[in-house]
Amino acid sequence: MNYRIVIRTLGFILLFEAVFLLVPAITALCYKEAEILDILATMLLCGATGGACLLVKTNNDTMYAKESFVIVALSWIVMSLFGALPFWFSRAIPSYIDALFETVSGFTTTGSTILPSGAAIEALPKSLLMWRSFTHWIGGMGVLVFVMVFLPLSGGRNINLLQAESTGAAVNKLVPKMRSTARILYLIYTVLTLLQLALLVFDMPFFEAITTAFGTAGTGGFSVKGDSLAGYSAYSQIVVTVFMVLFSINFTSFYLILCGRIKEAFNTEVRVFLCIVAAAIALIAINLCLTNFGYSVGEAILHSAFSVASIISTTGFATANFDIWSPFAKIILVLLMFIGACAGSTGGGLKVSRVVVLSKGATHEMKRILHPRQVKKITVDKRIVEHEVVRRINAYFFAYILIFITSLLIISFDGFDLVTNFTGVAATLNNIGPGLGMVGPNGSFAAFSDLSKLTLIFDMLAGRLEVFPMLVLFIPSTWRK
Repeated sequence: MNYRIVIRTLGFILLFEAVFLLVPAITALCYKEAEILDILATMLLCGATGGACLLVKTNNDTMYAKESFVIVALSWIVMSLFGALPFWFSRAIPSYIDALFETVSGFTTTGSTILPSGAAIEALPKSLLMWRSFTHWIGGMGVLVFVMVFLPLSGGRNINLLQAESTGAAVNKLVPKMRSTARILYLIYTVLTLLQLALLVFDMPFFEAITTAFGTAGTGGFSVKGDSLAGYSAYSQIVVTVFMVLFSINFTSFYLILCGRIKEAFNTEVRVFLCIVAAAIALIAINLCLTNFGYSVGEAILHSAFSVASIISTTGFATANFDIWSPFAKIILVLLMFIGACAGSTGGGLKVSRVVVLSKGATHEMKRILHPRQVKKITVDKRIVEHEVVRRINAYFFAYILIFITSLLIISFDGFDLVTNFTGVAATLNNIGPGLGMVGPNGSFAAFSDLSKLTLIFDMLAGRLEVFPMLVLFIPSTWRK
């Protein structure tokens, strides 16, 4: 383990976090809020600690896979530990564990909250509401991907960092240099965010428009309103629905479209994802029309489309309390929680690409049972899926199930019902936000014990970082020189 390069990289991360805090600081200045002192104090701590880390010199800036996984995991942990301080210093969230939960939920783009009611959300100062939503935008594309845009890290081995932080089974270069790839990804990310902001600002105040755009782009789901997006017009809800779907698609597809490679952009994963979205919207809309919820056909389609887009993109915004919908509709939404978005997007969940490979693998094994001597490879988009990819997906799935079961057992000691516990773990591990029961769209995670909250904090980080970076921290050989 190259400890010096790990410490220096964490120093850069903290310096960038100090810069990120300028956004809520400027907001506090504009609204003349006293919380500016708490934000400035956090900036000072980030800057001083980051500067101290950069004093550590190294003659070897080589970064292999082990260092990359450790740096990614520790970067998100350290950013969250410091990012929680404005909430705690201001006493807006008196408990540090609660402040950490809220911050991790922001950075990991989960959107789960410990704020006990809608009124508690709206009572927060605007500067803290801005920081709460801005953490979604920072974490959406990735902290280290952002840093990579400005700093040449790791002596040319940036691919390890990008693979360790990005979502999905595999990460490829768009162009020969990884730094240029990071710039392209962030350019697409920024343009889509600005486009959504431009469409929303016609229908809502600028502050609410920009925080909603941050929450949508990062597929996070924090809203500045207690009823999420239920109080906005159908126009705003439709705009957010469309962009939740767009931010759920692999950003490589947008690059391919810009290059004129339309057929490659709409690959198997994108087609399957869009088909799942369309089918889920149709089924839930029909179910809402047939059940007695008082929705017109148009309202049923709108609420269905918004809820499906919100859950499968793992954003977590809400326009209706789907916890009171029929079991049929809720089961579909729970299934969407696990499927999640496309690889290489800002969304969470298992990812459609993994679901496709797992389903093809199961079909392949059943065919081999019937025809043992048949030699046939698993293919996606007419390309052979290498055994290494299949092996890693299987390992990921096993680790995912293990973390899910362990977390479920730990939080069960709080004595809440199975629906609350099960969907609470699903909502945090898949970075969804709301679940069902006590943690539904109108609920929160406030009632859980500190042990359960720490467990769910780990789940949020593990879900956003694709499990392995967090698990690597617990392997003793990781820390050997």
